[in-house]
Amino acid sequence: MAVSLRRSLISSRNISLLLRTSLHSRHLSHLASSPILYDSSSSHTVPNSPPINFIRESRRCFAKGRKSKGDDDANTVEIVDIGPSVKAAAVLQMEAAVDALSRELSKLRTGRASAGMLDHIIVETGGVRMSLSRLSVVSVLDSKTLSVTPYDPNGLKELLTAIVSSPLGLNPNTDGDRLIVPIPPFVLLQDVGTWSTSPCYMPSSHHFIAAIGSVHGILIRLTKVHMQAVCKVVTKSSEDVKQSIRSARQKALDTMKKAGSSFPKDDAKRLEKEVDELTKKFIKSAEDMCKAKEKEIAAG
Repeated sequence: MAVSLRRSLISSRNISLLLRTSLHSRHLSHLASSPILYDSSSSHTVPNSPPINFIRESRRCFAKGRKSKGDDDANTVEIVDIGPSVKAAAVLQMEAAVDALSRELSKLRTGRASAGMLDHIIVETGGVRMSLSRLSVVSVLDSKTLSVTPYDPNGLKELLTAIVSSPLGLNPNTDGDRLIVPIPPFVLLQDVGTWSTSPCYMPSSHHFIAAIGSVHGILIRLTKVHMQAVCKVVTKSSEDVKQSIRSARQKALDTMKKAGSSFPKDDAKRLEKEVDELTKKFIKSAEDMCKAKEKEIAAG
């Protein structure tokens, strides 16, 4: 009987302690981490009890459960709009191709008569070889005519001989104390680093072309055959740049295919249409540039 009473008292005491612990953990949660919990009904201190630790550990478990749910969300497929970047990359490549064509065509520049175009001619007078520019004044009469006036009128014959002997095949006329030099149509090939007085060979023309070197490039006299040869060079440049533009288009389409399901089909069709429009636009720009250059060359 005494043992049963004792067990009953112990059980009641444990229940009372658990109830007080729950009440304190609800209103005094900030004290849960304290090593000692003060009992409001007693002057004695009660050590941090297992129930409090149980409550704290339970909260930790629930927190871990929420993190695992977030991990599941991270595995979902995210749809990314790659359209703007693909389109921008295609535009950059197409613009670069057209810019390269523009630089190439600028090297084929039909020229007007200029005073410096005879500077390369060497005149032999009195057993001395000197540049024509040091023995005469060259001036421009119009876009296709030059005037050569020697400092010494007695040297007019030597100047005439030197000009006629030049690779350009010029035919000056004597006009009193000066020479009138008609300039035939020519094309200036720029960015040529070497001087030359020998014929220049253009692979596409299968003809040797009389040419001379200058600090600005090579002057090529344009006969009908030579004009056709230069136009073939322009046409080849046009085909090359159009191929580069089409390659940029294909690269954009390949990028869309690699994106797979992460790029919606409707967006892919819309982007493909936009890239096709860009391709047509840049190809037309290249064709217009080449046609303008061919017209310029034909006009001399």
